[in-house]
Amino acid sequence: MVGSSRIAGMGRCVPERVLTNADLEQRVHTTDEWITARTGIRERRIAREDQATSDLALEAAREALRAASVSAEDLDLILVGTATPDALFPATACILQDRLGARASAAVDISAACSSFVYALAMGHAYIVAGMARRVLVVGADTLSKIVNWEDRATCVLFGDAAGAVVLVPSDGRRGILSFWLGSDGSGASLIAQPAGGSRLPASRETVERGLHYITMNGREVFKFATRVIPRAIEEACRRAGVDPEEVDLFIPHQANIRIIQAAAERLGQPLEKFFVNVDRYGNTSAASVPVALYEAVATGRLRSGDLAVLVAFGAGLTWGSCALRWG
Repeated sequence: MVGSSRIAGMGRCVPERVLTNADLEQRVHTTDEWITARTGIRERRIAREDQATSDLALEAAREALRAASVSAEDLDLILVGTATPDALFPATACILQDRLGARASAAVDISAACSSFVYALAMGHAYIVAGMARRVLVVGADTLSKIVNWEDRATCVLFGDAAGAVVLVPSDGRRGILSFWLGSDGSGASLIAQPAGGSRLPASRETVERGLHYITMNGREVFKFATRVIPRAIEEACRRAGVDPEEVDLFIPHQANIRIIQAAAERLGQPLEKFFVNVDRYGNTSAASVPVALYEAVATGRLRSGDLAVLVAFGAGLTWGSCALRWG
């Protein structure tokens, strides 16, 4: 077994099409001021009609492999965290494996909604620490625009499409992943859901006519859950890593809503400047949110070698996950 794992390379993919709040004013009864004040979102990226989740994942994965100087043929495991797979089966990870040419790799999807990337990162880390893999590709990718009801202003203003990817390799423990904390509360399963399309409500004329294949969300209850669980998850990741939140150089939260991030900073007693924010440009990209934010934090110099960071996410399920890591 090895001591830990570290991120050797990263990649991301954001679609070219930009959908602004002004654009949404032409589609639903809303305003730029209303959206910005309640969410902090000004624009989001939307995949083309012919782009699936695996297409975004492929571009992000290729960049991550190049950055890590790792060949696809050398991958032992591919994990794709997503709530919007290309199909219920086969796994999007298997489609990605074939398109990458990663012939020696196992591949599986991880479904924990917006928490999927952190969950997948924990599983990839565990495989490396247990000696079951040496090179793991972890992807968070979603195309929520495909399952959004564009007539429902409560949800359609929130979501965008993107993919982020990292390559995990063994580490001696001085740099890399320090701790994880994952959790779930299934009693809140109905708060964020796509009700139809599975075995409970199989696809039918009735479910389509009732709009049950779209995202449904109890925004008020989700907000209350998120503002409770994010500070708790950050504190627990820090406790398990043996550090104090005061020592953290940068918090990288799920980009769901600026008010949730602000509330988390206030509850932790930390300045908002220590929280990386790009929700204004991408909206909520679900599983892609944290890896895209991590990518941009490094690219812009907000996260540097030796810095201590905490990743944190929450999502449908209800689920949550946090990870403390020493960058480098």
